[in-house]
Amino acid sequence: MAEQSNERAALPVITTGFPTAGPTLEDVGEQAVIKAIRAAAPSDLNGDDAAVLIPSVPNSRVVAGTDMLVEGRHFTRETTTPYLLGRKAAVQNFADIEAMGARAIAVLMSVSASSDTPAAVVEELARGIGDMAGEYGCELVGGDVTGGGQLVVSVTAIGSLGGNREELRMSSARPGQRVVAHGHIGYSAAGLALLQAGVDIPAELEVLVQAHQVPQLVPGRGVVARAAGATAMTDNSDGLIRDIGMVADASGVGIDLSSVSITPDDTLRAAGKLLEVDPWQWVLTGGEDHTLIGTIDGSAPVGFRSIGTVTRKSGVRIDGEAPATTTGWESF
Repeated sequence: MAEQSNERAALPVITTGFPTAGPTLEDVGEQAVIKAIRAAAPSDLNGDDAAVLIPSVPNSRVVAGTDMLVEGRHFTRETTTPYLLGRKAAVQNFADIEAMGARAIAVLMSVSASSDTPAAVVEELARGIGDMAGEYGCELVGGDVTGGGQLVVSVTAIGSLGGNREELRMSSARPGQRVVAHGHIGYSAAGLALLQAGVDIPAELEVLVQAHQVPQLVPGRGVVARAAGATAMTDNSDGLIRDIGMVADASGVGIDLSSVSITPDDTLRAAGKLLEVDPWQWVLTGGEDHTLIGTIDGSAPVGFRSIGTVTRKSGVRIDGEAPATTTGWESF
């Protein structure tokens, strides 16, 4: 089993709250807000009507993905900060790019907020997105700001898919392949549960909060998997069973997960004991880990671990049996 690695320094955790003082968006105006965004996440490409991107490699294809975060639906001010929210918004889009086997080359940000929102909120969002973009070797190159009734953050990531290998579509899993994963499973849901419970969070469980506020993936894992021969991939955004079930349905195959490979670890079990919650609930239905989950012939690529096999039977199973639950995140 390949060991996971995390090449980035640990981020501060158990930090929440949004700025409530200082000049508002109405006070400074649109042009000053845009100037602050450019200063928070500088890029030579940001500043014209549109950014012009140069293909990174010959014979490359463009990959694009977008996600929206709505206050009260996807986040609250009590569980994160603008900076951490920006980082999370960026990484969940980069995970989509990675899941195609591509690498990120640029990111765009659009924000809608009420006029009395402190300008520092938007500036910190941009700084978070810009810093995360830097970790993926790209930049925040543009976007838009506008007034609205609530805070909405929309991020679009653009990627480059080089070479002649096929992109990692969900419809390309084949019977007999190994199912592999990169990243934690269940950590984000456990971290959110800890924040919402209002309990004193032990130091050893802070990693769960960090995983919720900013999911942790090593940049470039999707590219590595594609180069190693992976054929299908997705990221765990809506729940393990739901997301991997989409791969099974799209490919017309079954997926049998190994309970040993996905069983809650000591950290999840400790959180479950503290909150009196079965940690399997977080593993199977939690989502928002943005774990990369793919299928491949042969051994797991570097940074991935084996969690199951692709079968000819339809649907998702765990040790050959139907999972206890198939629920997950619902957008509506």
